[in-house]
Amino acid sequence: MNSKFHLAFKVKDIESTIYFYHKILGCKIGRQTKNWVDFDFFGHQLSAHVSNNIIELDYCGIVDKIKVPIPHFGCIISNSEFSEIKLKLKKYNMKFIIDPQVRYKNKNEEQQTMFVLDLSNNPLEFKSFKNNDAIYS
Repeated sequence: MNSKFHLAFKVKDIESTIYFYHKILGCKIGRQTKNWVDFDFFGHQLSAHVSNNIIELDYCGIVDKIKVPIPHFGCIISNSEFSEIKLKLKKYNMKFIIDPQVRYKNKNEEQQTMFVLDLSNNPLEFKSFKNNDAIYS
């Protein structure tokens, strides 16, 4: 199965959304109108829709003793992609809400992870597993 996911989410405006997803992260821009824009997000489709009702963050998730915002989305990427994205986020002075770190160190599910907010306050997580076989175990 070679499925792709599609995620539609709220943003405050198109301009800052294109800046973050296209300029900073390097996502290709797809279709767009004055109220929404699509991106190729690591081979998956994101649809960002303008809203005046952006939800507040809720740090109700506890993962490896760290509070994480729920909901959030992101991507599982390679170690080299993780390093590239981390450098891009730092280059553009994006604030990490959870600094880049290794989670579950020396365990089968060891992974690098980092959380950042886009410019509409949507939390994104990027992670890279040491062992991709451990993604679901």
